[in-house]
Amino acid sequence: MITVERYSPERFEEWNNYVAASKNGTFLFDRRYMGYHSDRFADYSLMFYDEKHRLVAVLPANAEGDVLHSHHGLTYGGLVVGDAFRTVTALETMEAMNACLKADGFRSVVYKPTPWIYHRQPSEEDLYAIFRKCDYRITGRDIAIVVDLSNPLPFMELRRRNAAKASRAGVTVEWANDYQDFWAVLDDNLMQKYGVHPVHSMDEINLLADRFPDNILLCRASLNGITVAGVVLFVCGGTVHVQYISASPEGKRVGALDAIFSYLISYYSGKKSFFDFGKSTEDMGRYLNEGLIFQKEGFGGRGVCYDTYEWRL
Repeated sequence: MITVERYSPERFEEWNNYVAASKNGTFLFDRRYMGYHSDRFADYSLMFYDEKHRLVAVLPANAEGDVLHSHHGLTYGGLVVGDAFRTVTALETMEAMNACLKADGFRSVVYKPTPWIYHRQPSEEDLYAIFRKCDYRITGRDIAIVVDLSNPLPFMELRRRNAAKASRAGVTVEWANDYQDFWAVLDDNLMQKYGVHPVHSMDEINLLADRFPDNILLCRASLNGITVAGVVLFVCGGTVHVQYISASPEGKRVGALDAIFSYLISYYSGKKSFFDFGKSTEDMGRYLNEGLIFQKEGFGGRGVCYDTYEWRL
């Protein structure tokens, strides 16, 4: 029998230790990461225990009215489970979760499972449990472009030419710890194009990079000592995720981003399994940015879906 309990700060270590040893968790589910924006969301994360009170799963989540969401502060986040988690356990866990949420007054669930490229071991028992226990529908299907680093496809000619152009122009690519110059480029681009600031403020990205120095990295391109482009990476186990990409007008002119990605894909080949360029869609996948996805596919990547499930309780 599975029992369900809400996360509370007293369970900080128990939660983090479980996530760290899980087969499909990433550092995004660490409470030191989730906590940086805790004031923005009504946390309703759940912890699931078996009859011997052993933790068998956790769910990062927040409440919004009578809807439980896979945590809004995270790109994905379904059930996080350990190596001992089996299919029958998944069925029992989903049934217990639905009963608990219904008793707590929730009317529906919005669920974003962790994409398979972030699994340390195969971990789609939750998807089978949703099929069996929930009258669900897929309400969103975003597509991300991912490079299989063990068998990458060749770069398109345009991407190779631009990387060579950057080299001829004198662009240098390097790892950096100071985010300030790149953040100015990123913020300027986002404000001009969309009228918004980056999801993370300068203070927040510095805080998180200090907390997770092995997971949050900046690779930048410089020309004559000036930052002209950069990429912020979230390294999640065997998968490297591109969190932010941006270039100044000069950086775009000389192909600085092509130089960065040429370097990164070469650097991580043999070290990691996948290089995830992230989503190229908006409005839950209903709008495809064809120019952006064409650029990403040019580096030898192909599609992986980020799905959103919803069901009534």
